Amino acid sequence: MNMDIFGIPIQALLGQLMLGIVNGSFYAVLSLGLAIIFGVLKIVNFAHGAFFMLGAFTAFLLAQYLDANYWVTLAIAPLVVALFGMLFEFLFLRRLYGLDPIYGLLLTFSLVLVLEGGFRVSFGSSGQPFATPELLRGTLNLGFMILPLYRGFVIVSALLLCLLTWFVIERTSLGASLRAATERSELTQAFGINVPRLITLTYGVGVGLAAFAGVLAAPIFHVNPSMGSSLVIIIFAVVVIGGLGSIMGAIVTGLGLGVVEGLTRVFYSEFSSTIVFLVMVLVLLLRPAGLFGREEG
Repeated sequence: MNMDIFGIPIQALLGQLMLGIVNGSFYAVLSLGLAIIFGVLKIVNFAHGAFFMLGAFTAFLLAQYLDANYWVTLAIAPLVVALFGMLFEFLFLRRLYGLDPIYGLLLTFSLVLVLEGGFRVSFGSSGQPFATPELLRGTLNLGFMILPLYRGFVIVSALLLCLLTWFVIERTSLGASLRAATERSELTQAFGINVPRLITLTYGVGVGLAAFAGVLAAPIFHVNPSMGSSLVIIIFAVVVIGGLGSIMGAIVTGLGLGVVEGLTRVFYSEFSSTIVFLVMVLVLLLRPAGLFGREEG
C-alpha cells in the first residue's frame, strides 16, 4: 500500500533519506580527517578534497594496470596516499608551523592545482568508470525500501572507520600522546616522545581517511580530477559546524548534515545545495565554537 508524507510518496522519501545517509557517511569520514589535521597541525588543509580524488585514482590505477580487485585497492590505496601525504608534510608543511595559517592554506591549495591539473591532462575531465565489486552488486529488500548492497556497505564501513578512529584518539595511549603533543609539545618531547614524527603520522592518517572515502566513492561516482573540489567546501562547513578539531563533532555533524541535505532535496530541492551553509551561518551566530567545540576563555 502506497503511503504519503506531506504529499510525498514514502518510497521517494526513504530513497532520499538513504542517499543522504550515504553522502553523510562520506562527509563524516572526510571531515574526521580534516578535523584531526587541523586539531593537531593547525593547518587549513585545502588539499583534503584532492587527497579524496587521489585515493579514487590510486584505486583506479591499481585495478587498471595491476588487475587488483576492489578489496586490494581498498586496503592499499589509502596507505599509498597516506605515505604521499606524510612525505608532503615532511618536505613542505612542517616548515610552516607557527606561521600565519594563510601560508598553509596557500601551500595546500597549490597542491590541489598540481594534482588536479596533472590528472586532468593524463585522464581528461569526463571521468573514468570504476566497477562495483561483484559481491556487492545486488540489492537488499528491507520491506519498506530496496537498499543497494554497495551503498549499505559504504554506510557500515564508514561508520566503523569513524568509530575506530574516535576510539584510538580518545581511549588509547597513542591518542593520549597525540593530544599531549597538541597541547604541550615541549613537555611531551621531554618525556621521550618524538613529536615531529607523531605529527607526520597524524597528517598521514588524516589524508588516508580522505583516500579511503575516495575509494568508497569510486564505484558510485565516475573517478575524475574534480570529484574532490565539489566536496571540500562542504567538508569545511561540516568541520566548522561541528567545532574545529572536534572528532565527535565531525562524525555526528557529517552524518546529520547528509540527512538534512537529502531530506531538503525532497521538500525543496532548489535549496539543497545551500542548506549546509545556512546551518553553518546559524551555528556561527548562536555558538561560534561549533556544536561540539569548546568555548575559549
